Amino acid sequence: MNTWKIFQGNRHPHDGIEKLPPPPSWRQFTGVEKSLVEEIATRWNNFLQTLDAETRDQKRGKSFRIHSPENREQNRVVNMVNAALYLRRPLLVTGKPGTGKTSLAYAVAYELKLGPVLPWYITARSSLQDGLYRYDAIARLQDVQMGDKSKDIGRYITLGPLGTALLPAHRPRVLLIDEIDKSDINLPNDLLNLFEEGEFAIPELARISPEQNQVEVTTADGISVPVQDGKIRCCNFPLIILTDNGEREFPPAFLRRCLRLPMPDQTNPTTLKEIVEAHLGEDSLTQDPAKINQLIEQFRNRRSQGDLATDQLLNAIYMVTRELKPEVSDEKDLIEILMRYLNS
Repeated sequence: MNTWKIFQGNRHPHDGIEKLPPPPSWRQFTGVEKSLVEEIATRWNNFLQTLDAETRDQKRGKSFRIHSPENREQNRVVNMVNAALYLRRPLLVTGKPGTGKTSLAYAVAYELKLGPVLPWYITARSSLQDGLYRYDAIARLQDVQMGDKSKDIGRYITLGPLGTALLPAHRPRVLLIDEIDKSDINLPNDLLNLFEEGEFAIPELARISPEQNQVEVTTADGISVPVQDGKIRCCNFPLIILTDNGEREFPPAFLRRCLRLPMPDQTNPTTLKEIVEAHLGEDSLTQDPAKINQLIEQFRNRRSQGDLATDQLLNAIYMVTRELKPEVSDEKDLIEILMRYLNS
């Protein structure tokens, strides 16, 4: 690889992440025993071997289109992903619905062979605890009442997507924090220390660490992993992609810890055709090229006047280019409904 760019954005998987240089001095994370990293890596590799040859995540990453050396805005996306990898900083991706904010996480994970994306879908009720871990105290109490005197507290603890992403690993995981702008006002501030320190404590395990130094817990992937001293410490900061629809402002302290990327609006006809081909098949553009060109142009005109998602274009093309398609009398009305503005 003769370029500084680890992530190329060209949908060709490679091992370039192995050439990622050490982090800057202010983003180094240490203190994790090498044996623990090796043990988690072994279990992670065994888990990857159980996955299907092409998972849904991989298909999603493979179909993402952003590579365009001639397009400055699209090239900026590739540059900012690489900056986030080099600097070990979260990437806050802002843009309209349908511009590929979420799919970007899957594209990076697919190309850099970083395994399944860890998604954390944010709602108004989401808390930091939801992302870190869940302790099922009720299940433990019920087991005790049924006569189970086991002290294996680890089987009642499941790491959340954020907690799993911070596990010590040879390669960084990709964590998607989707629609952070929907969160409670306090969540961005709650994330500040985690983004800075790359570690957190599990009080239920820290309390018993003098007697039980290592406990097995379950990750968001369903893998059993060891936790030492009741703490999760990363050694390779995960690639965290936060998506934002632009519906709120964030505190300066939060923005300072993130790299910010405005996602370009995918309105270029060539790019839209590539997206159609990626999702509907290589021969999709030859089935009815005149109709597809007409729909793309209609989509571009409407999008210049209001919010439309690329998914809506795909829906319309899929419906009117199939072998069994709507009657001509229904087609116009159907397209009008499928391309209705999102804010209508």
